[in-house]
Amino acid sequence: MAELRLEELSAKTIVAANSLTLRRGQEQFVVPTTYAIADAYVNPATTWPRVVLEGDEVVGFIRGNFDPDADHEEFRSCVWRINVAAEAQGRGVGRFAVLGLADEARSRGFDRITAIWEPGEEGPEAFFTSVGFEIIGETQYGERFGAMQL
Repeated sequence: MAELRLEELSAKTIVAANSLTLRRGQEQFVVPTTYAIADAYVNPATTWPRVVLEGDEVVGFIRGNFDPDADHEEFRSCVWRINVAAEAQGRGVGRFAVLGLADEARSRGFDRITAIWEPGEEGPEAFFTSVGFEIIGETQYGERFGAMQL
């Protein structure tokens, strides 16, 4: 495996990020990358869109949000979106992306990051808990909030 690195989403990487494919059954738990990319430009002051590169290949995408003034504490420093290519899952790509976002959060003065996900057999809960998120609550729709202390 080539060394992983995070790079800001750019014109050079956007098509590859948009083309990431998931494992069968995961689509129901993840917003299409196109939405996440579009979201990144709605509020560029607080968003943090990055691709994960393995060599020159885009193997993942993460979008963080850093807004110390957000009304809901859970959205002040959070993983907003994360997608890892099916063939790259299980190789540390997602963990690398989350830890990169955690480093960025720490550098901005935050002491935790949060994530929200829908529970389910093919869902991301096992991933989030394996990288250090603890479930701290649920939304009115049954989605779970998790937090990772930094």
